[in-house]
Amino acid sequence: MFANIFFLLLGLVLILAGANFLTDGSSSIAKRWGVSDLIIGLTVVAFGTSAPELVISITSALKDSPELAVGNVVGSNIFNILAIIGITALAKPIIVERSIMTVEIPLVILSAVVLLVMGNAPLLDGSAQRMVTRVDGIILLIFFIIFMSHTFSSAKRPADPSQGNDKPVETIKEMPMLKAWIWVAGGLAALIYGGDCFVKGASGIASSLGVSEAVIGLTVVAAGTSLPELATSITAALKGRTGIAVGNVIGSNIFNIFLVLGASATIRPLSFGSIGNFDLLTLTGACVLFWLFGWFFRQRTITRIEGGILAAGYIAYTTVLILEQI
Repeated sequence: MFANIFFLLLGLVLILAGANFLTDGSSSIAKRWGVSDLIIGLTVVAFGTSAPELVISITSALKDSPELAVGNVVGSNIFNILAIIGITALAKPIIVERSIMTVEIPLVILSAVVLLVMGNAPLLDGSAQRMVTRVDGIILLIFFIIFMSHTFSSAKRPADPSQGNDKPVETIKEMPMLKAWIWVAGGLAALIYGGDCFVKGASGIASSLGVSEAVIGLTVVAAGTSLPELATSITAALKGRTGIAVGNVIGSNIFNIFLVLGASATIRPLSFGSIGNFDLLTLTGACVLFWLFGWFFRQRTITRIEGGILAAGYIAYTTVLILEQI
């Protein structure tokens, strides 16, 4: 138990330090290249913070543990929207750019709907099993290529003043390009290794307490691999870089389903197993709720109240999972 607690605390320290380095380094690169925080968040930061999910899901597929691969992605995306956006908004209200509301968030909703449809294939085509097949995996990878093409195309276009941009509360830290890349690389390394340490420690603690593997996969592992996104988003928001905070979560969700799940299923077909409609509908509903909060009430701002609702939603979801195991 002591070793597990040590890994848990070590993981948290590395994740927090890594998030700080990554945010400062990527912001400096964005400023030097004239690229918006949003684009950096959707690409460099999102890919780096999705690395734990990518490693765990592909490894799970290779080791014939499909439920862990699917559960990791579904649980991580639910955690990203409800817990990360919720907690980040509680720390500081999030201003969402118009382009995110019209393009990126609808794409996140689409990714959740696609996964929901795949999870209900037996009802639609009479197939015997609920699977993410190799063909499904290739389709998801094609979606990912389309998303990346759109993102880089957007990066080449000049910013539209009417869209509204983040107004940082502090000046971006100036640093030489080499140093900025070292900070990004070091931050990503700390995030990835910290996430691995956290999952190792938390999983060990959960196992020693007799919690089932299904609950561990959807909660502990999913939350652990999403801690880099949580730390990065909160750190970025507190530093006034809300483009990175939101772009990181949105990019990570898209990466998780289209790239992580797509690549894993292409390697080996994945069974949904005990990952049911409750989990898939929770993911879809969370994405839609995020979009609604962004458009309505206080337009294009996720307020502290809305953040509290999202965070409470994650607590409710986790509670139901645990009660089902009792």
